[in-house]
Amino acid sequence: MAMDLTKISSPSFLKSLDNEQLKELSEDIRSFLIEKGSVTGGHIGPNLGVVELTIALHKTFNSPEDKFLWDVGHQAYVHKILTGRADQFDTLRQFKGLCGFPKRIESEHDVWEAGHSSTSLSAAMGMATARDLQNKKNYVIPIIGDGALTGGMALEAMNHIGHEKTNMIVILNDNEMSIAPNVGALHNVLGKLRTHGKYNKAKDDVEFLLKKIPAVGGMIAGTAERVKDSLKYLLVSGVFFEEMGFTYLGPIDGHNFEALEENLKNAKKMDGPVLLHVITKKGKGFKPAENDKIGTWHGTGPYKMETGDIIKSSSKAPSWSGLIAETARKLAREDSRIVAITPAMPVGSKLEGFASEFPNRMIDVGIAEQHAATMAAGLAAEGMKPFLVIYSTFLQRAYDQVLHDICRQKLNVVIGIDRSGLVGADGETHQGVFDISFLRHMPNMVIMMPKDENEGQHMVKTAFDYADGPIAIRYPRGNGLGVPLDDELKSIPIGSWEVLKAGTQAAILTFGTTIPMSMQAAAELEQAGISVEVINARFIKPLDGDMLRQLQQRNIPIITVEESMLQGGFGSAVMEFYNENDLTATIKRIGIPDMFIEHGDVNLLLNEINVTSDAIVKLVEKTINQENRYIPS
Repeated sequence: MAMDLTKISSPSFLKSLDNEQLKELSEDIRSFLIEKGSVTGGHIGPNLGVVELTIALHKTFNSPEDKFLWDVGHQAYVHKILTGRADQFDTLRQFKGLCGFPKRIESEHDVWEAGHSSTSLSAAMGMATARDLQNKKNYVIPIIGDGALTGGMALEAMNHIGHEKTNMIVILNDNEMSIAPNVGALHNVLGKLRTHGKYNKAKDDVEFLLKKIPAVGGMIAGTAERVKDSLKYLLVSGVFFEEMGFTYLGPIDGHNFEALEENLKNAKKMDGPVLLHVITKKGKGFKPAENDKIGTWHGTGPYKMETGDIIKSSSKAPSWSGLIAETARKLAREDSRIVAITPAMPVGSKLEGFASEFPNRMIDVGIAEQHAATMAAGLAAEGMKPFLVIYSTFLQRAYDQVLHDICRQKLNVVIGIDRSGLVGADGETHQGVFDISFLRHMPNMVIMMPKDENEGQHMVKTAFDYADGPIAIRYPRGNGLGVPLDDELKSIPIGSWEVLKAGTQAAILTFGTTIPMSMQAAAELEQAGISVEVINARFIKPLDGDMLRQLQQRNIPIITVEESMLQGGFGSAVMEFYNENDLTATIKRIGIPDMFIEHGDVNLLLNEINVTSDAIVKLVEKTINQENRYIPS
């Protein structure tokens, strides 16, 4: 009989279960995840892969006294079930519901929040150092995937942990995939470790035999160490982790409770940092997810539980990611200098077609955003045309590289900022609302965002024609509007805006995803007898100075609307323009306030923060009233 998972309040019940009962619990959890995920969507593949590992961790250790740090955090659903949150899974990733990542305010068992990769080891080093300074005895256990381990920050942390010989148990959850198949030399090291699983047994056997030899001074002892070292290099090329200062255990089957329990208990007895290499199967227990080779089941929307068929959007319009990537692919046929770069996002950013047609000009660097940005700079310095495709939320991680290596040297890098604006269910760690604020102040940077797919494809052409420094195209998650596409691509004059609707009493300056709500507001105001102009401010930097001066001369109030942060955003740029040019204008702004936006349907989130057509209507009416302008009754 299946366990009622909603009755779990604490992981302490695991202590009394035997391995057969744990196996039954594993199946119950998998069935629960598959059923709930079919409705809400989510990171199903990663969580199905860590069921036994999570159970074993909670059985062996005592959370929250012992600290589990889930790197990236998208594999923490099982942890949430075992810590008393199964009854909230109908609300997973929904507005005001259960977060898809660890959340400190949700539970005392969530000790570290993450939505970006490669942070767990650094945070664990901080927690372990705090523990030691406070003379505590708890365990600190970061769980990091083989994809996240390629991130430079993780390697920096390993270097420090190994040097300090800090007591810590690192769980390497190795499923050979992150969001997409992993790449790089470190991935190859892990591959060799997987195939040389008998290393630890062989090492133990040698140690046993050497102890049988009578010691003669220190000579035999020294020889023994050299023999063991030779064995390391014979069986495992490099022994990367031991050279970094870690005691390496594994690899072990991450779905075998006996192996997990034995090795976790051994790790608890060891001094210094230990790395337990656990091999798991991403998507285990659900064939569509198990058979996934490209990362479709890393994170998905709702699906049919019986078949695994993804329930697709009813929109007939192309996805924004697909439109931008395919336009770049079209241009690459004519220009051999165009090279696409992605930090482990070839599927999400729809670059599969580019990769199949130009395999030598498609570079996936793995989870290494900083490297991707500076590599793009190096390509540009040698006359190539790099197309750096990166989610807005992950571009944050390469801030210094964009500033120091790309903008400072005025290199011609095209940055495709995918998932700009609110992204919805993934929540505050993934909302792409900061890029305008952190890019706009960079000298030499051009930033633009299209109103629809047709303008989007022309912006891609504009970007590759531009030869005076870096240029960024922002585009949202999801599908376009379904507008017809011109057959011939053309460049748009840099810094030029366009009037979408003429008006006489106020002007709305907006771009991208907020154009439809602005047009709707203008239509409602028109019915109320208020004439409002709507301008597609498609270039966020540089601004259209001529149009701004014309608006000032007409002496009408200006409303800026953006799906990005107000602090340092587009509206701020407009205010700065008037201030710097000693011009006076009434300017009101609508955008995202000084707060992190949590998870939920994008329209519900926009309504929550008053970025809506109704809010625009009210602000226009209020501003015109304050200006003592006549509003017909």
